[in-house]
Amino acid sequence: MASIGVTHQARDPGPPAWNSILPAAPAYPALQQHVMADWLVIGAGFAGLAAARRLRQLHPKATIVVLEARRIAEGPAGRNSGFMIDLPHNLASDDYAGTLDADRIQTEMNRSAISFARQAASEYDMDDEAFVVSGKTNAAASAKGMKHNLAYAMHLAALGEEHELLDGRQMQDMCGSTYYRSGLYTPGTAMLQPAMFVRGMAAGLSAQGVRVFENSPVVELQREAGAWTAKAGTGSVQSPKVILAVNGHVESFGFFKQRLMHVCLYASMTRPLSEDEQRKLGGERMWAFTPADPMGTTVRKVAGTGGTRIVVRNRFTWNPNRSVDEARLKRFGEAHEKTFSARFAMLGDVEMEHCWGGLLCLSRNNVSAFGEVDEGLFSACCQNGLGAARGTLSGMLAAELASGHETDHLRYMLAQPEPSRLPPEPFASIGANAVLRWGEFKAGAEL
Repeated sequence: MASIGVTHQARDPGPPAWNSILPAAPAYPALQQHVMADWLVIGAGFAGLAAARRLRQLHPKATIVVLEARRIAEGPAGRNSGFMIDLPHNLASDDYAGTLDADRIQTEMNRSAISFARQAASEYDMDDEAFVVSGKTNAAASAKGMKHNLAYAMHLAALGEEHELLDGRQMQDMCGSTYYRSGLYTPGTAMLQPAMFVRGMAAGLSAQGVRVFENSPVVELQREAGAWTAKAGTGSVQSPKVILAVNGHVESFGFFKQRLMHVCLYASMTRPLSEDEQRKLGGERMWAFTPADPMGTTVRKVAGTGGTRIVVRNRFTWNPNRSVDEARLKRFGEAHEKTFSARFAMLGDVEMEHCWGGLLCLSRNNVSAFGEVDEGLFSACCQNGLGAARGTLSGMLAAELASGHETDHLRYMLAQPEPSRLPPEPFASIGANAVLRWGEFKAGAEL
């Protein structure tokens, strides 16, 4: 009998702001009884819900159960900045680019994930606020950032990808601020209200007969007589096949140890802007900026349920124990206020209403923790900071792998190496912290 004790429960600091600004969600039950299922998915983020939907497509009459440790949309998926990016977006690169051949394949795979999400949004009758393909802009605030954008534009041209370079005036017309000197617009990114999208996915799957349980963290997995039993709270689920869609939390299940890098990224969201404040700001109703330097600041202006708000996201910390103290969160919230003021001085009286952090899982060689890790147990984890697109992709492909459904994308995923081993502690932490701090220093005005 195989037995896996879950050694750690994931925690994210601060409130799940995207979920907090929505009306209260209907509750799904906590697992309190023994359930038999054909398929079990652990984790109800982008990967887990994509896996459940793909399983429903492949097995229309199967019993599928999804277990979520927290409320739906309160975990990392609901803390995501909402960029489902189609193009190469390697956070370890100076300009996001990799090799041409690998980037072509990754772009094709990312677009398959976006198409899958678009179909789900339509099928489950989600509003455009939850999911819309509107593109994004790499915003440059410095000569160095402009250089990064030009290099990336050349890479996109070599890939044959549509893009547009914007000057400072065009950036001001878009966002109302004179802070940015140039931009690089690409049209293929889907923008999400991540909590609304995740809620919509869960609701749609539930309506299709998928059994969703929340507030049900798995504490133990046992395999006996060809089936796995997952224990959660006072209940359990028995299933011959299980998909782990828990990102970096997969290490708590005993897999990929010393191969995953756990990083926390922080964000703040303003209170709703008044009509007068919106007039002072000017610019377009909504826009979405990623930084020209990957270590810089992501900024979004959103409008819809919860009002018109601005979100800023920056600062990385190395968190091998996957927890963050409140003092650090408070410190980064204060840094976000300065970031906001530097860009939007005309909104000097606008305060941040929410500050939060979200855990990212990265690998040194930028690959996923993917595949069959034990008999009947499959991993769709380690999204390398791109949870919306790569999480969706991993979930889709894990469902196909577990179902014996071969595709070109699955074969490509299986051909990738496993995540590289990390140096032992304390060397891993010393090296990672040095790289993060140096990267933020080099980002300069992009931060």
